[in-house]
Amino acid sequence: MAEITESAVRTVLETVIDPATARSVVASGMVSGIATRGGHVAVTLDVDPARGPALEPLRLACEQAVRAMPGVLSATAVMTAERAAPPPPPMPSARPARGGHGHGPGHAPGGGRIDVPGVKHIIAIASGKGGVGKSTTAVNLALGLAANGVATGLLDADIYGPSMPRMLAVKEKPESADGKQLKPIERYGLRTMSIGYIVNEETPMIWRGPMVSSALEQMLRDVQWGELDVLVVDMPPGTGDAQLTLAQRVALAGAVIVSTPQDIALVDARKGLNMFRKVAVPVLGIVENMSYFLCPKCGERSEIFGHGGAHEEADKLGVPFLGEIPLHLDIRTTSDSGHPIVAAQPDSPHAQAYRNIAGRVWKQLSANQRGPRSAPRIVMQ
Repeated sequence: MAEITESAVRTVLETVIDPATARSVVASGMVSGIATRGGHVAVTLDVDPARGPALEPLRLACEQAVRAMPGVLSATAVMTAERAAPPPPPMPSARPARGGHGHGPGHAPGGGRIDVPGVKHIIAIASGKGGVGKSTTAVNLALGLAANGVATGLLDADIYGPSMPRMLAVKEKPESADGKQLKPIERYGLRTMSIGYIVNEETPMIWRGPMVSSALEQMLRDVQWGELDVLVVDMPPGTGDAQLTLAQRVALAGAVIVSTPQDIALVDARKGLNMFRKVAVPVLGIVENMSYFLCPKCGERSEIFGHGGAHEEADKLGVPFLGEIPLHLDIRTTSDSGHPIVAAQPDSPHAQAYRNIAGRVWKQLSANQRGPRSAPRIVMQ
């Protein structure tokens, strides 16, 4: 396949004319960024926010023009009002950011709901701060659901620090049969997707909030998830743009909060929990990670971060306590090697702990099954 260059894309975009100015998007200075990777092209259009909705046909015209180039597998154009826009997200998707193909209502920037057909439940795995083992918990929880016979997908929503490529030993790039949707990469019975599958591990993600939200929407909407009982979303830490995008525009079935036992982690976990409550997302419970240290040589137990704090917090806040996971060398080494412990050592007590937590989560989802939750409106006070 011939390499697709930025200059070639720019030349094609010179044929796309803005009817309001009778000038091309290139001549009018709209094209603020172009990224190409393996046949996938992304374009950032810097626009006047007042014209945003009216420019949707122009955005689509840019996608169609680039998609028609020889060797292009997919094309995505994203509109932003940021003058100093960072490089565009190299998301291999040519589908318009709107409804169609059975995907529900329109998706104007910051607009309608994101539907994921075929997925019964979407749950968020969240933490108020980094470093508490949220991603390790997310992948092993997803594997625990799959081990319990639940059809499960895993979305790595941490745009700035994706973990799934390393934790699942994924080196290949996602494929697209139709140039419109990506095929998820399967590992250990999970259908998975991550921005890290598309962007090199060393590439810093220095996007502003709208770019992050756009990339997250595309990974939900433009991936062939198929029929799933649960889509597990590994959230970035904190309460930022990705969390608000999901909470406002996706019918989340619930959220699982991951924390360590010490007070400083619990303070942040409480913030994350309260955020989901404010936007009417059910909190399925709290997991206490690194609950205690088990010496791999002698088996001695040491409560180096304290113990039971998350359990006490769950009781105080009136949410279920889902279980505790120890700080153990095997959990760390299996994750770092790309073979998480639930898959690598399915009969181990640590794998069983994750499966038990997964069973409690699935029991709640089954009990709470009901019609789609309407997207809430967030009011900042």
